Amino acid sequence: MEKYLYTVGEVAEIIGESTSLVRFWSNEFLKFIKPQRNAKGNRLFTKEDVDRFKQIHHLVKVEGLTLEGAAKRLKGDMKGSLNTSRVLETLRGIRQQLLEIRENI
Repeated sequence: MEKYLYTVGEVAEIIGESTSLVRFWSNEFLKFIKPQRNAKGNRLFTKEDVDRFKQIHHLVKVEGLTLEGAAKRLKGDMKGSLNTSRVLETLRGIRQQLLEIRENI
């Protein structure tokens, strides 16, 4: 069963970055990421938010865009960027499976 809400730490683990960067990006990309808050005031993110974090990670860390450039790309091309992010994630998973098969031969 898939989770409905993710903490900052869980998002950081999913995208492979620090919790402070996740907090920073959640503040910088308020138009695209809308965290909910629990009673303690902790940020909680939906699956869609996690997908947007993956997009931002790809745009900033892989493509080398600035935060402003990433925001413009997200604003103009949400669907294309999301598809690219998902394709890359799938290919990484396939690569990992192939490496495991190679080790077992």
